[in-house]
Parts: sequence; structure tokens; C-alpha cells
Amino acid sequence: MHARVSTIEAPPERLEEGLDRVVNIVIPMLREVPGFDGVLSLVDRTSGRSLTITLWDSEEALRTSEERADQLRSQAAEELGAMQPPQVDRYEVVVAEITAPAPTAR
Repeated sequence: MHARVSTIEAPPERLEEGLDRVVNIVIPMLREVPGFDGVLSLVDRTSGRSLTITLWDSEEALRTSEERADQLRSQAAEELGAMQPPQVDRYEVVVAEITAPAPTAR
């Protein structure tokens, strides 16, 4: 499994708008991409910093999704008034365990 971690720093008052975008636009689009295995969104409500982690069943699936991910991320950063360009990192997932159900999409 592989992961892409996208970090966006925007004004804290725009955070809810960003979360709505992830739930209503990003996740439905990702579900259509072959190899998509899941997503986690983490936020710091005080600073406005958010991390979105997308999970992919293979490195190939991660790479294949890059162009679309770049478009979605850039558009979100612009619409939310990001203070700097988004940061993107890629990782191999070597341990994964989720024992409690995550909050459901809003």
C-alpha cells in the first residue's frame, strides 16, 4: 500500500469549507480512480493546517493518480486562500491498523 500526504495551510475560518470540499468533491472523485484504498483528513482548527492522506493499493496506482490529484489540490489551495503552495509527500505504508470507526463523512 502507498500513501500521498497533501498539506494545505489556509486561514482557519476557511477550514469548514475545505472539509466540505473533501467530503463532497474529492472523495467521490477518488472513489472512481482504480487502486484507491481510502482517505484520512486531519486538521488543526487553530492554525488552519490540514493533511489529507490518500491510500493506494500500489505504487503504480499512486503514480497514475498524480495528475488528477495535482489538479484537485491546486484548485483547493487557490479556492481556500492557502498561504503557500500545498506540500506533497509520498510514502510506502508499512503498518496500518484502525481499531475504531472513523467519523463518517459529513
